[in-house]
Amino acid sequence: MGIEERILEILVSNKPGVLARVAGVFGRLGYNIESLCVAETISPEISRITSITNADADFIEKVKKQLGRLVDVIEVTEQLPGQSAQREMILIGMTLNQKNRQEALQTIAMFDCKIISMRNNYCIIQVAGSREEVETVISFLKPLGVDKIARTGVLALQQTKK
Repeated sequence: MGIEERILEILVSNKPGVLARVAGVFGRLGYNIESLCVAETISPEISRITSITNADADFIEKVKKQLGRLVDVIEVTEQLPGQSAQREMILIGMTLNQKNRQEALQTIAMFDCKIISMRNNYCIIQVAGSREEVETVISFLKPLGVDKIARTGVLALQQTKK
């Protein structure tokens, strides 16, 4: 297996500085974090970091070992394709005018997007789905006048309990 997209789930103590130390491991090893999502779990003392990087299996093993050495890291797991549920959410801001309104609203309906806000011909749309689904919606709406995009990063959960 060569370089491909890898998803790591890192459970950590919910303390200041932990995210910086985790991100520092990737930087020291010379890898970029493509997507990062961090939030508390069901327990407020523990946070889940979901990280995506493009790497090979050797790097994943190295990073898992180095992360495991950090004091506040509880567990590091690679989310394998087909074994985890993955979603990303984005907010898209765009101006609606006579020229693009009908096509934009049709596209929004076609992809089952949700209009979060509509004021003075400016709307904010919510899109949630796989990375591929989100990218498809962006590619359809971009030519219609997308002004801004805010993304959560990918979230992933193991589909089966360990």
